[in-house]
Amino acid sequence: MKKTLLTVPLLAFSLFSVAQKQTNTAIDQKVKTLLSKMTLEEKVGQMAQITMDVITYGKDRYSSYEPVALNPQQLEHALVKYKVGSVLNTANNRARTREVWHQIINKIQETGKGRLNIPVLYGIDAVHGTTYTADATMFPQQIGQAATRNRTLVYKGAEITAYETRASAIPWNFSPVLDLAPDPRFPRQWETFGEDPYLITELGLQMVKGFEGNNIADPYRVASCLKHFVGYQVSVSGKDRTPAYIPDHVLRDYHLPPFKAAIEAGAHSIMINSGIINGVPVHANYQLLTKLLREELGFKGLIVTDWGDIENLYTRDRVAKDHKEAIMLAINAGIDMSMIAYDYERFCDNLIALVKEGKVKETRINDAVTHILTLKYQLGLFDKAVYDLKEYPKFGSKEFEQAAYQTAAESITLLKNTNNLLPLKKGVKLLVTGPNANSMRTLNGGWTYSWQGEKVEEFAGKYHTILEALTQKAGKDNITFVEGVSYKMDGKYYEEFENGIEKAVKAAQDAEAIVLCLGENSYTESPGNLSDLYISDLQTELALKLGSTGKPIILVLNEGRPRLISKFEPKMAGILQTYLPGNFGGDALADILFGEVNPSGKLPYNYPKYPNSLVGYNHKPAENRTVMEGVYNYDAEYNPQYEFGFGLSYTTFKFENLRLSAEKIKANQVLTISVEVSNTGTREGKEVVELYLSDLYATLTPDSKRLRGFEKINLKPGEKQIVTFKLDQKDFSFTHLNNRLVVEPGEFKVKIGPLSKSFFVE
Repeated sequence: MKKTLLTVPLLAFSLFSVAQKQTNTAIDQKVKTLLSKMTLEEKVGQMAQITMDVITYGKDRYSSYEPVALNPQQLEHALVKYKVGSVLNTANNRARTREVWHQIINKIQETGKGRLNIPVLYGIDAVHGTTYTADATMFPQQIGQAATRNRTLVYKGAEITAYETRASAIPWNFSPVLDLAPDPRFPRQWETFGEDPYLITELGLQMVKGFEGNNIADPYRVASCLKHFVGYQVSVSGKDRTPAYIPDHVLRDYHLPPFKAAIEAGAHSIMINSGIINGVPVHANYQLLTKLLREELGFKGLIVTDWGDIENLYTRDRVAKDHKEAIMLAINAGIDMSMIAYDYERFCDNLIALVKEGKVKETRINDAVTHILTLKYQLGLFDKAVYDLKEYPKFGSKEFEQAAYQTAAESITLLKNTNNLLPLKKGVKLLVTGPNANSMRTLNGGWTYSWQGEKVEEFAGKYHTILEALTQKAGKDNITFVEGVSYKMDGKYYEEFENGIEKAVKAAQDAEAIVLCLGENSYTESPGNLSDLYISDLQTELALKLGSTGKPIILVLNEGRPRLISKFEPKMAGILQTYLPGNFGGDALADILFGEVNPSGKLPYNYPKYPNSLVGYNHKPAENRTVMEGVYNYDAEYNPQYEFGFGLSYTTFKFENLRLSAEKIKANQVLTISVEVSNTGTREGKEVVELYLSDLYATLTPDSKRLRGFEKINLKPGEKQIVTFKLDQKDFSFTHLNNRLVVEPGEFKVKIGPLSKSFFVE
């Protein structure tokens, strides 16, 4: 056992330039002056956020008539009488044209300024493109962007999303998701960058920089909102908004790093975890929101709740006896703005009463409103809240669409290619089947034109489904389509499903190969909770029966999380994971299947084989043990179908000459690692070079390995490139039980591709 611990000092925060300091100082003074003029009612109003349905014509405040129109009486009641400072979302959960957005938000700004001319802060979930704007550019969801391992593409996608969101008159984006997402049961894994803290950190930084640029007052940039602080996606049940139990040292090593890096990069707002950690709802957790986020991490931006989560402290979590106490707990814990959604009068009236009763100090209110007003100044909303439509000529442009296509093409991950079945030869006769073959909804997933993605077909008709893209690529004479099974009907229509399966099996007789498109329909949040991680029974039956035909099957997975395929995986000759690739996913897939694009995606999670073996790639050594699966049959406990970082290519790469700058270093020294990578095949291709580090022995059981570096390179046949990485103290350290970072002297191992070398830290 190791006993010597070297404590690592906390890393210094990034320094701002003199110009930035001067700008911040000027804004600070403006905020201070404005705050001094505000009444308590005006301050509390700034802390309230409502959804658009509340201020439109409709039968009630929960829905709107179509075409959507603002209700002057409701607008006046919310923004003038109650002085509400922020609006979010869209009406009737559907996308709008840019023209409608401008009309609505201009009127909101005109009405909401009040006597002090304070602009309204409008926010939206633009999570893979500008979600709620018709004709916006839709990129792969974050999980697919993680599979690209391409920092440049992630940055570009965020930059385009910022442009098109501002073109919609909206300056605040509830993105990126920086949650650690190791659990495939969880319904929001696809909204994340996957299961590794380093990967999330690196790509999260690119997304924040792409959204915000150097100045969020820029009319082509938006304020980002990091979510969901912190530990949201590791609930014990695997279901949304249910309790998690996270030791402090685990929270710090695995969950905090992406948030810490984004805060240091200047992210301007943060959204709070809707769940419960160690028995305490995060929205009422003073230790997490004030002591950790504000004081230790130094976050100076706006803290906003998720939807209705202050109310949940009373109605769901029962840590408050009524709505009033729930508000007191959340605001005193450190919340600045409540995403109330609907019942804003109750929030405002109760918070004002709490201040007058001394249960919430006005200094806490002043602190919260300071953060809100500061963001409004930083966004330039006091000078110009909405820019003219003509300022955005690139909206939905071919340039932007090409970026989305490229991201989709680099995300798609080739998992199996028996006997080099792929790429397909031109002229091959294909049967295309499966519920995901002819659907734009399943290509995009949730948060696309509507919350659950159910309205995608209304807005995405000009793009190509997988079937349409393959037909365009191969020619209609070479394509036969039989749906086989469908999401449109449930189990009571089993006989009709059976007929569909038999039709697909019959059609396979005339095909040379089968493209089988399976996966999930769109969902997010609690509607996406599930009880069975296996892909559905009917899809499994379709796969097995097609497998019995003897025809080569190319399985195309189109899903938000890895649904288990082990029951029929051996019968598949080729397997590609498309994740949720967006509007250009069908085109990108067709180009990969026919060899016009060489696949280069890498899994951002372990793809599990069995429902009781949900073990991450960075598992503990004890999880490598064998388990008895019968009387004499043994199988490994750690046995994923495909491992994190896995992904095939149509060419081959060779790794050689792994070199370390030293065999022994001190903890505060930098270790340089290099490796030569060659393209030994006949096609040009991209390869992701990933560096894994293992601490072989430690006083807390170490992970088997941890990702500590990655670079994506492009090589022509015969071309060679040297890739270099640097490791330092933070890479050798881990958080001990005293919540301090430590480096323990001893042996470490570096692994890149099939190569590995050991070194010692003294």
